[in-house]
Amino acid sequence: MIHSIQDFEQSWSVESASTQKILDALTDASLAQEVSPQDRTLGRIAWHIVTSVHGMASHAGLAFEAPDEGTAVPASAQVIADSYRKASSAFLEAVKTQWTDASLREMRNMFGEQWPNGLTLSIILSHQTHHRGQMTVLMRQAGLAVPGVYGPSREEWALMNMEAPVV
Repeated sequence: MIHSIQDFEQSWSVESASTQKILDALTDASLAQEVSPQDRTLGRIAWHIVTSVHGMASHAGLAFEAPDEGTAVPASAQVIADSYRKASSAFLEAVKTQWTDASLREMRNMFGEQWPNGLTLSIILSHQTHHRGQMTVLMRQAGLAVPGVYGPSREEWALMNMEAPVV
């Protein structure tokens, strides 16, 4: 659980930058990549990350401008990446200006359960990390280079003139 606004700002800065790298690597053609017709496409997962930042945070009482979950998935990877950039920045600013460290202990009804705001922030972080992982698999299937997140990707090892670790 997040215990201070400063801790959240540091974590969000790292995690949102990683999410932004993934979103910036998408192409318009890749947005249609799917595991199966019953599952979300790469574009729908990417857009879900964008809209859920606002959806979850606004449910917790934060107010800021960002696309909501009822907004149609854009056909443009650039629009998705730019929308995340704006939503991410607005979200962080809302946390910093609308909450205090004491606010992080306040309880809110989130999805039928009582969560402290600090837990909600932790879950928003974990939620986007979870979907980033799904996206990287679909990106590989779509033939895209995957940016490294917690270390170099296969493509990045090659750029460093090094061999990727054996799998």
